[in-house]
Amino acid sequence: MSVPTATMQTPPPKPLYKVTEAMALLSLGRSLIYELIRSGRLRSVKEGRVRLIPASAIAEYVALLEREARGDGNDQEVRCA
Repeated sequence: MSVPTATMQTPPPKPLYKVTEAMALLSLGRSLIYELIRSGRLRSVKEGRVRLIPASAIAEYVALLEREARGDGNDQEVRCA
């Protein structure tokens, strides 16, 4: 007798995330997210009064952290374009 197994399906990635969603994705606090935005290390856009973070910006920020951890790149502060 076989038992049906539930398959986990991940939802398709969203193009834009609210700050609270980015906080959860990156495991960072609200103040640090806004500091990263101010410093240019994390890109964001505004739609009306809402600050949104593109999925590509989150991926770029993670890649930046990985490069910094490996010691790749130069010694100057790196900003996301």
